[in-house]
Amino acid sequence: MTRRLAQVAKKVGVSEATVSRVLNGRPGVSEATRQSVLTALDVLGYERPTQLRGERARLVGLVIPELQNPIFPAFAEVIGGALAQRGLTPVLCTQTKGGAAEADYVDLLLQQQVSGVVFAGGLFAEANAPHEHYHLLAERNIPVVLINAAVEGLDFPCVACDDAVAVEQAWRHLASLGHQRIGLVIGPSDHEPSRRKLAAARLAARAAGAELTDELVERSIFSLEGGQAAAGRLLERGVTGIVCGSDPLALGAIRAARRRGLSVPADLSVIGFDDSSFMTCTEPPLSTVRQPIEAMGRAAVDLLCAQIQGGAQDNPGELLFEPELVVRGSTAQPSTTGTGGV
Repeated sequence: MTRRLAQVAKKVGVSEATVSRVLNGRPGVSEATRQSVLTALDVLGYERPTQLRGERARLVGLVIPELQNPIFPAFAEVIGGALAQRGLTPVLCTQTKGGAAEADYVDLLLQQQVSGVVFAGGLFAEANAPHEHYHLLAERNIPVVLINAAVEGLDFPCVACDDAVAVEQAWRHLASLGHQRIGLVIGPSDHEPSRRKLAAARLAARAAGAELTDELVERSIFSLEGGQAAAGRLLERGVTGIVCGSDPLALGAIRAARRRGLSVPADLSVIGFDDSSFMTCTEPPLSTVRQPIEAMGRAAVDLLCAQIQGGAQDNPGELLFEPELVVRGSTAQPSTTGTGGV
């Protein structure tokens, strides 16, 4: 007990006597200090006293699918900073191969009596994935906010970049450069953001006087290797430009072109999605559609805090944020010789 008091006191920056007063429910401690002591207990892994277990911790779960794609650490940084400004402590949960699943993290967060959960990408965007853990959070009345488009049936506030506008911007850019045979690399067929991107691409192609046939659409896992394989198949069908559903997919497309002795952008133009870190440092610098990460992350925290502070609130539904096309060195007018059959 003495060791616990000392550790919590050191974590919060108060005396052991103050910690003892909080744990025993005695007066003479400000509400801010009291909450800081309770949060320190949660962070250090100590159980709250029985009389305090009914209160939710000042912890917020932040669940992201991976750390390899720079867009997710970027979201974590913005959301973590915004939570800290509200006196909340983020608990980062990221999936790894062979590690804990999303449902496992939800169980853990519920045990810690978190005040809410933010999901920045995840199974909520996949129609064929298990969603029971989301319904469990709803049943427990845990505030939840989703970042990215969600499938139907999950009634949580959602913050998303407008996928349709993103693809329209990218497609219009390539078409204005003179590209007529444009390919699309997106995620699996049950992935809601990819569904939206595909629908928008078909409309954009039609507006440009062309048609996006199935042979010009490739689906992939969201990785550099997946992008390389998908783009390789499109190159065999003679595309001169490729719009990708993420920056790692776009980098894979550039690698596929180079493995075939092609030059980007002279022989193939490539556009990514996200504008994640270091895309200005690639060779060539990547043209991409930028997500407004700062605005989206802060909006997600605002929505979560409104739920935490106000209890039951009207669900604002999905807040769509406007993307921005960033033109760099990976797009240019198509070569007169083309890439067909290489």
